[in-house]
Amino acid sequence: MPTGSLRVRRSVLGGLMIGVGLMAGIDEIVFHQLLDWHHFFDRSTPTVGLVSDGLLHTAELLLLVGGFALVFDVCREQSFARREFWAAVLLGLGAFQLFDGVVDHKILRTHQIRYHVELLPYDLVWNAAGVLLLAAGGLLLWRAARIRQRQTG
Repeated sequence: MPTGSLRVRRSVLGGLMIGVGLMAGIDEIVFHQLLDWHHFFDRSTPTVGLVSDGLLHTAELLLLVGGFALVFDVCREQSFARREFWAAVLLGLGAFQLFDGVVDHKILRTHQIRYHVELLPYDLVWNAAGVLLLAAGGLLLWRAARIRQRQTG
């Protein structure tokens, strides 16, 4: 059985991977496919955009499978750190959202949320959602650490 800090790290890593994979999946399914607002890489042909979406889907699924494998493993060993896991899921959701909004949208300009509209409201909502998720995850992780400290003395 892993030590306390190892089980927490594995629970956190699994949560981060699942959070990033979930937000990538939400982005891919809702904004890329259902709404058809953009593709992952819009600076080339529609075929390249479609292939780039497929690569994003692949990465998202690999993260989800890897994250769930870690979680199942710590659950099997009855060493799952529930509070830290959920905090990490929120951190992963927010990290993907903010990375996509800042790096993909503004620095690399691989795509925008929408085209031919005023972008500022979309960018503000997109990035604010990421910041809020990161803040909520950070707060929960801090609280979980305090609870764990009190329990271990």
